[in-house]
Amino acid sequence: MNLSGKPLIQWVYERALLSKEAARVVVATDDPRIEETVRSFGGEVITTGSTARTGSDRVAEVAGRVSADAYLNLQGDELIVDGTILDELIRSFDAAQPLGMGTLKREITDRAEVSNPNVVKVVTDEDGFALYFSRSPIPHLRDNISNAQLPPKTFYKHLGLYIFKGEILKMFSSLPSGFLEGHEKLEQLRALEHGIRIKVWETNHDSLRVDTREDLKQAEGLLSKKRLR
Repeated sequence: MNLSGKPLIQWVYERALLSKEAARVVVATDDPRIEETVRSFGGEVITTGSTARTGSDRVAEVAGRVSADAYLNLQGDELIVDGTILDELIRSFDAAQPLGMGTLKREITDRAEVSNPNVVKVVTDEDGFALYFSRSPIPHLRDNISNAQLPPKTFYKHLGLYIFKGEILKMFSSLPSGFLEGHEKLEQLRALEHGIRIKVWETNHDSLRVDTREDLKQAEGLLSKKRLR
C-alpha cells in the first residue's frame, strides 16, 4: 500500500535507518513483490523461506546468516512515529543485561484503543516483566467506569518491536507454537508460555500498526499534521 506517494514498507525502512544504535537494517521477506519494492528504493533485502510462522521466526532465520550481539524485530506494518524509539529500546536492553528479550509499551488514554482488537494490550509485574498480552482489554475493570476518562496508568498498548539476544531468538524459533499464541495470534505469547521472560519498558513515543485501510487514513493524517519525524 502507498502512503503519501511511497510504499508503506519504505516509510518503515527509512525510519529504521534513523537509528544511531542499529548496525544494519534489512528487510526479511519471502514475497518477491516486497523484495522488488524494497530493491526499487535502494533498500537491503534478505530473502527467507516461506515457512516462518511469525515475524520473529523470520528474523531468527536471518540471525542464522547474520552475526550480531542482538536482533531487533520491527514489523513491516509498524509505522514508528519517532525514529529515536529504536535507540530507546536498544539502549534499555543493553543497560539491563543479562536479558534475553524485551519490548515497549505506551499508556493508552483513548477508550477506543482499549476495545480495539488490533491494539494489543499488555500487563506487567512490579519489575516490568510481561504477565500477559491480549487483544482484549486487560486488566478487566470489574467496577465499570461510566465517564469517558480512563483511569491513569491502567491500560498499556504494546508496540510491535521485539529485541532478542541471539541464543534466545534461536530458542524461541525452535519452540512449538503455544496454545495462547494460536488463539490470540500473538507470537510473544509463545515466549511466555515456555517460560521466556519479556522485559517491557514504558515509552512516550508511539507507533501505528497499519492493519486496515482506516489505519492507513490515520497514518496519512499524521503525515499531514507533520507528526511523523
